[in-house]
Amino acid sequence: MSVRAESRVVNLAGLVQGITLVTFPAASSVFTDPAEYGLSNTQYGAMFLPQVVTAITAALLGSTLARRITTKRVFLLGLAANIAAMVVLITTAAVESDPLAYPLLLMATAFLGLGFGLTVPVLNIYVAAFRPDAADRAVLVLNALLGLGTALAPVFVAVFVGLGFWWGLPVLSAVLLAGLLATSLRLPLHAGAEPGERAERTGVPRRFWAFAAFALLYGVCETMNGNWSQLDLSDLGASATQASLGLTAFWAMVTVGRVLFASVEGWLPPRVTYQFLPLVLIGTFALTALLPDDAPWFGIAVFGLAGLGCSALLPLTISFGEAALPSMSAAVAGGVIAFYQVGYGIAAFGVGRLVDTGTELSTIYGWTAFMAAGLAVLALVVAHGPHRDTRMRRLADRSSPTTSDP
Repeated sequence: MSVRAESRVVNLAGLVQGITLVTFPAASSVFTDPAEYGLSNTQYGAMFLPQVVTAITAALLGSTLARRITTKRVFLLGLAANIAAMVVLITTAAVESDPLAYPLLLMATAFLGLGFGLTVPVLNIYVAAFRPDAADRAVLVLNALLGLGTALAPVFVAVFVGLGFWWGLPVLSAVLLAGLLATSLRLPLHAGAEPGERAERTGVPRRFWAFAAFALLYGVCETMNGNWSQLDLSDLGASATQASLGLTAFWAMVTVGRVLFASVEGWLPPRVTYQFLPLVLIGTFALTALLPDDAPWFGIAVFGLAGLGCSALLPLTISFGEAALPSMSAAVAGGVIAFYQVGYGIAAFGVGRLVDTGTELSTIYGWTAFMAAGLAVLALVVAHGPHRDTRMRRLADRSSPTTSDP
């Protein structure tokens, strides 16, 4: 099949991965409802710890694994792990009031982290390899589709909850993933040299740690919106539907922002976008900390603006890193995703503990504004350097021997 057909399948995989990834946060009201699973905030936050551990492990080992069994097989393993996560989650619906339900939820998030950690770095590698002349745009489009999937997940949950079976979303995700797995088995899905070869020879450049620190702080900022927006809006008097709409607004604007910035990169350089968006996040976290009671639509709008602030940051971190660190370019996506997951874990578990010990979510949102300020500082470092024209750099890397990073 043609590269175009492979690109379509890879982009579709990004969309489905987005739906799958947000299945758990989108159902947060179900998990914390005393009439359903009845989880405390601490239990809900801790539910994501296995996901963080397996995602970090998979992302860091993915390039080594790809070198041994091929990138395609890593991708297929990721899809299979995602399917396993959805199957286990569906199983918990039959025992949601039983003590067995929580260990099963932990198992499900562990599989989800494994699937995410294996799949997402490979998807970023594929789209850049399939479109080397427009790699930044290809990465942004892929992540826009992933963002679209994350925006659709809370909508699907709201629909299925209205129909009386919230677990319809994991069923839908499992079916879509199985279809992708069957289709991908027939495709070559070859991305050139296997990841990790150069990184293993030259080690990790010092400059990588700036990208890692940015990804970690970004993970905290994104997760504060992606995992806790529904509960924050509920605490402020929003209905269940309005709270779900707040999460949808966040992920929808993540998608819109990625499409927008991919479309205007010709006259708005990606490095300018990269340095501007953390300032948007500082403002939105400050506004979230000050949200009044009984003003759900204002809260929804603020979370939507936060989605715009998050939109292009993670994909641009990956594409900047791949261009700026040629000695480990194929392993950058996995490393960035790993540190992003560290931030995810900090916000997912740490916030639950803080809330259960009496700290208001609004206070925590105010603290997160300082982390967004850290992003603004790091953006000046990450966006400064030899990757200002990443597309030309990629083309040069394809035709020149391996070099060492400064």
